[in-house]
Amino acid sequence: MSETRESEPTDEAVVEAASDAAEGVVLSRYKQSEVTDLDVTVRFEDGVLEVDVYLNAPDDPDPEEVAQEAVEAAEAAVDDLFGR
Repeated sequence: MSETRESEPTDEAVVEAASDAAEGVVLSRYKQSEVTDLDVTVRFEDGVLEVDVYLNAPDDPDPEEVAQEAVEAAEAAVDDLFGR
């Protein structure tokens, strides 16, 4: 007999939490007017999370580092949803 957690988040909740966390990191590092382009793509299928962040912003702080932090924040937010 397998157990399923009744409180397990929906796929939609996972995508929303990851997306919100990623965007939050970016907008905490730059003024919104400084961000030329921001694309956060989140997929959650069959228990697998994929997060891609494209960021076009000024060089200070380094956009690549901020994008990586955004991905990590998205993953952490999803872990929190699942109580990991």
